[in-house]
Amino acid sequence: MIDIEKFFSGFLNMTKNPTLDAMKFFMDVYDHVDEKLKIIHVAGTNGKGACVEMMANILIANGYSVGKFMSPHLIKYNERININNEDISDLDLSDLIIEIMPHIDFYNQNHERKVTLFEIETTLALVYFYRKKVDFVILETGLGGLHDCTNIIKNPLISIITSIGFDHVNILGNSLVEIAQQKAGIIKKNSRTVFFEQNEQVNKIISGTAQGRQNKLFFINKNEIRNYSFDFDYQKFSYKDFKNVMLNLKGKNQVKIACLCLESVKILRRMGYKIYKKNIVHALKNIVHRARFEILNQEPLIIFDGAHNKPAIKNLMSTINMYYKNNLARNYLICILKRKDYFGMLKILLEEEYNSRANFIFINVNNGQKDFFVPAKELYEIANEIKHPEQKIYIKTFDEAIDDLFKNNKEQINFATGSFYVYGEIIRAIKALTDL
Repeated sequence: MIDIEKFFSGFLNMTKNPTLDAMKFFMDVYDHVDEKLKIIHVAGTNGKGACVEMMANILIANGYSVGKFMSPHLIKYNERININNEDISDLDLSDLIIEIMPHIDFYNQNHERKVTLFEIETTLALVYFYRKKVDFVILETGLGGLHDCTNIIKNPLISIITSIGFDHVNILGNSLVEIAQQKAGIIKKNSRTVFFEQNEQVNKIISGTAQGRQNKLFFINKNEIRNYSFDFDYQKFSYKDFKNVMLNLKGKNQVKIACLCLESVKILRRMGYKIYKKNIVHALKNIVHRARFEILNQEPLIIFDGAHNKPAIKNLMSTINMYYKNNLARNYLICILKRKDYFGMLKILLEEEYNSRANFIFINVNNGQKDFFVPAKELYEIANEIKHPEQKIYIKTFDEAIDDLFKNNKEQINFATGSFYVYGEIIRAIKALTDL
């Protein structure tokens, strides 16, 4: 069995000029397995992961076998390829890698642009799902839509676009219109698309693309969400004929995502798939979505949220203020990738009214990915220029930061945010103290 982590680490994560050439090659090699799967394709700046989890769990609750392809992973690569909430085994993943390696070598020898990590992962996922004879695949885009390697698929059952905002602007474009055009790339001819209405410009791009491709578009309007309430356990709402839905995820944005899934369920039911309301209700009431406002520890209270761009940070602030508005004793542990708009993210965090007395702890990442992160010293210097007088800023390692949280005031609320890629490090640091 090969070293999976070592193998994947040898490939670039993305390229500035993406094409579908490599995916076309791999689908030729594997007899176009992409055309033999029932796929629900999910794109969006934020909310993709929640959408994949909700759709998958609704279908699983109704007795279907469901393949999920998601990124990034939190602990192991295997998490990216999953059937009925069980990750692909090391043995199965290793066997698939050994099988594809000669094809990767052949392609790389004959093309100037080499195969990327995501192209390999997408191919392995599609092949694995086909061989396991899953009933559905919920396929999450990696970046954008139009040129994303998941967009090799031609006939999705449904395309879902969760949101459109600013992220990866160096690749997707500097305006919402350009980004919307990229996301709209997953809208396919003679299929169906579900989208939550945004501003007029974005809506026009989505509707125009759908009309041009004879695609049936289902717009969701926020006014269709009724009877909303929330407590620390559930968010409750009604959407069309779905009454008193209880959602086990926090934040109003998750309700929007749930409505996208409920609308998609209505489409699937009209297509003849048996999906029952009682199972839908059960799935949403019991949904688990790691690293999204996830409580990692109770005393002290440590909450992880992988918000990694400006729209996600705004959603995080909204969610924090829903549940902890009256608690201003806040600590933020922050790591951000270099390719993100880290100045804009910090500005939102430090200028938030209810963060006026918060502490901001910038983490020195010391693992193998440290070169991908903004140095803590640089984040500290930016924060020092824009912080309020009562805000305090620090530089620490993961272990120092978590150790201090356990020693200090237990009434403080602690949020770790900025990147999904440090989830494993924080889990490890907490475990090192709680296992003592």
